[in-house]
Amino acid sequence: HSQGEIAAACVAGGLSLEDGARVVALRSRALLALSGRGGMVSVPLSREEAEDLLDVWPADGRLSLAAVNGPRSVVVAGDPEALDAVLAQVEGARRIPVDYASHSAHVEEIRSAVLDALDGIAPRPAGIPFLSTVDGTWLTGTELDAGYWYRNLRGTVLLADATDTLVRAGHDVFIEVSPHPVLVHGLPDTAVGTLRRGEGGTDRFTASLAEAFVHGVAVEWSSVFPGAVGGVELPTYAFQRERFWLGGVRG
Repeated sequence: HSQGEIAAACVAGGLSLEDGARVVALRSRALLALSGRGGMVSVPLSREEAEDLLDVWPADGRLSLAAVNGPRSVVVAGDPEALDAVLAQVEGARRIPVDYASHSAHVEEIRSAVLDALDGIAPRPAGIPFLSTVDGTWLTGTELDAGYWYRNLRGTVLLADATDTLVRAGHDVFIEVSPHPVLVHGLPDTAVGTLRRGEGGTDRFTASLAEAFVHGVAVEWSSVFPGAVGGVELPTYAFQRERFWLGGVRG
């Protein structure tokens, strides 16, 4: 989702598409220097429980709290042997298939490379409200410079904090725009995905629109089905039926 925030910045207008692509490509290239030296593990713990778990390890960067996705959904990142210990200790912990440790002390090694690569990007005022999962605050868009995208890669992803802020602001539906839903499980009940692994076509996308629709989202169906006459009213309950049999006539 830290990569997703780059896409969100483009959609909001805080970054041009060219600068967004530059952040994705050049930052990913810098990460190659960390490849094979770390990893990430998803653990079904609260933030407080995860921090207690990390307190067991010395404060030398071997293990970091990488992301807080939900009330009981966090990610830790760091050295492979430290992650092996977490997997053995925490029931339900799952290794994420990457060989580097984003959002951990490992990233500090490539700080200069990231800042140099992203020097010159030109953030601008966003046209759509932008809530940062780095700072947990609303941003205007002009803050999205090279330093911000380094912190986006180094710091803990505060997705749960951002979600709580949106809920308190009155938002009640969340849509994960991704090739496969991985975050909706840690979000409120009214959260839906878009595509799924092995289901990347229009049928899956249309089904996801329908899921959003039944959660109360206003979908502009005329854009999805151009030329369609309109919707069909369905009975509220399955047992509400209308008979069409002809009435009998006594002889």
